[in-house]
Amino acid sequence: MIASHSVLRRPLLAAVIGASCAVPVLAHADINPEFFGYARSGIGSTSGGGSQTCFKAAGAPAKYRLGNECETYAEIGLGAQLYQQQDATFDFASRVAYVTAQDNDDESLKDDDNNVALREMYVSGNNVVGGLPGATLWAGKRFYKRHDIHMNDYYYWDLSGPGVGISDIDVGTGKLSFAWVRSSGSDVDYLPDEDQRLSDDTIDVRWTDIPVNPGGSLQLGVDYGRASLPDWQKDYYDDRGVDYDEGDKGWMGTIEHTQSGWFGGTNTVALQYATDGIITSDGNAVGRASGSLQQEGDMWRILDQGHVWLVQDKLDMLYTAIYENKDMDDNTGRKWFSAGVRPVYYWNDIMSTAVELGYDHIEPQSNVSSYNDSDHHLTKLTIAQQWSAGRGAMIRPTIRLFATYAKWNGDAYLDRDAEGYRQANSLDTGAGPNNVDFDDTDGLTFGAQMEVWWGS
Repeated sequence: MIASHSVLRRPLLAAVIGASCAVPVLAHADINPEFFGYARSGIGSTSGGGSQTCFKAAGAPAKYRLGNECETYAEIGLGAQLYQQQDATFDFASRVAYVTAQDNDDESLKDDDNNVALREMYVSGNNVVGGLPGATLWAGKRFYKRHDIHMNDYYYWDLSGPGVGISDIDVGTGKLSFAWVRSSGSDVDYLPDEDQRLSDDTIDVRWTDIPVNPGGSLQLGVDYGRASLPDWQKDYYDDRGVDYDEGDKGWMGTIEHTQSGWFGGTNTVALQYATDGIITSDGNAVGRASGSLQQEGDMWRILDQGHVWLVQDKLDMLYTAIYENKDMDDNTGRKWFSAGVRPVYYWNDIMSTAVELGYDHIEPQSNVSSYNDSDHHLTKLTIAQQWSAGRGAMIRPTIRLFATYAKWNGDAYLDRDAEGYRQANSLDTGAGPNNVDFDDTDGLTFGAQMEVWWGS
């Protein structure tokens, strides 16, 4: 009897073990990893000697990028859809970025000019909230609904970072999205330990895809951010007479219109207004709290950008114009006007010639001391011969040979500071190697670059 029970149990046990082993095998077989990312790298020199100088007007938030990028930069992403049941899905995405000074074969990430960063790590669930078909619930660290101008790599609306939200809720006319994101920064002027960081929370509300005219849609957004101070930080600031009542918070409103079918392409116009602590410390207001407690003032910005076909399949053009007025109570703001065009002529499906002309004008307020305190401007012209995977200004991968000429008013740099570093005057010292002379008013560079993006 015992023997017969053992005989009966053995096939059952084998079946259970076999099934348990098969489950993870089948699950893994259903997962198809996605590989996505972006990269650029190349080589360049400055006329007169030295590696490639990158030309950016001191005080400007951005520079025109064609033939004017001096680093190797990459973002490598991995993700996958991990679950699907009828219309409900769960997806995972991750992205690591790295930048090097583009100097050597082996460049240590411990150097000041080299860095590696975790940019994204999040899960999104689509159609997982009952009663909200089509909506996406997400949590983690991510690029969130970023708005940028490609020509100068300028992100004018960007809440990327750790957060949680629900997006694309269908409300009949357009879609609603809500997000809570977090950023932090060190207050080196007051906090005694750099690890005692200021924590900033921002609430983002957007109403998108609002039809307003044939081929045209409207997007409205409001961002409110403020510092989240624990009691010990409040006491610390109170004891030192630091007034954080206004500068620790702020808001930004955005109205944006996008027109499709615009001369074979698209056109986008955006108007933004921001106050106090949401005006970030680098001079931009991107919709994210800044980590500043005493930053008071306001900013407004209007911009227009687009891509059009001037001659179908033969000549297209990217273009942009930006005006921004940052008026700070301590007179550390500035006015910024920028305009640029990039026409591209296509010789065939692979080869093209691109020309980029960009102009930046800076009018600093009276208390700005880090660069030329009078109006200054920079004009940059690049011609590039390109080999790309098709026709179109946004087609990649691309290999290009380029020559860039820039001219500015005033000396390029001021004398060295106490540590021996050049000080910005008309040129930004952080845009790349500084291989033009202190008193130069123009410069010429040449080189080659590849640029590629793929996947999501």
